[in-house]
Amino acid sequence: MSLKNRYRETIRPKLLKDLGLSNIHQVPKVVKVNVNRGLGEAAQNSKTLEASLSEMATITGQKALVTRAKKAIAGFKIRQGMPIGCSVTLRGERMYAFLERLINLALPRIRDFRGVSSKSFDGRGNYTLGVKEQLIFPEISFDKIDAIRGMDITIVTSARSDEEGKALLKALGIPFRSN
Repeated sequence: MSLKNRYRETIRPKLLKDLGLSNIHQVPKVVKVNVNRGLGEAAQNSKTLEASLSEMATITGQKALVTRAKKAIAGFKIRQGMPIGCSVTLRGERMYAFLERLINLALPRIRDFRGVSSKSFDGRGNYTLGVKEQLIFPEISFDKIDAIRGMDITIVTSARSDEEGKALLKALGIPFRSN
């Protein structure tokens, strides 16, 4: 069963009861997933940006957007408008497909994995997860990469609090560390 169907048929009714909500529309849901990578070296080397864009497209199944510098920072040798990273915003079917691959395939492949931190909520029920290397995704082959780079994955929910967000993500199958 796909993650979207599992959410609709089992997770949503369970959360409705567990959180003590009166209406099915009050139940928190995942709104979007943002996958983002900052590339400081992209200012000097355009090949890293191209490699990163193709990697992100392979991982997410959607074309990545180039993020550009808003301000010039002399200390980092960055001028305004220079490419400094890439990001992808996933919604709908692609979002659920990506979350399913992240939970079932990618996270278990992390070395010495004991669960993700429960302290990475932002106060409004959204969760950000930092990944140190792109090799945890099965779509990326070790031979094709030029350097190991990490990325940030932000899961934006409609939850009103961190507790609601954590209950939703736990029900979806994200393994939280017991600290």
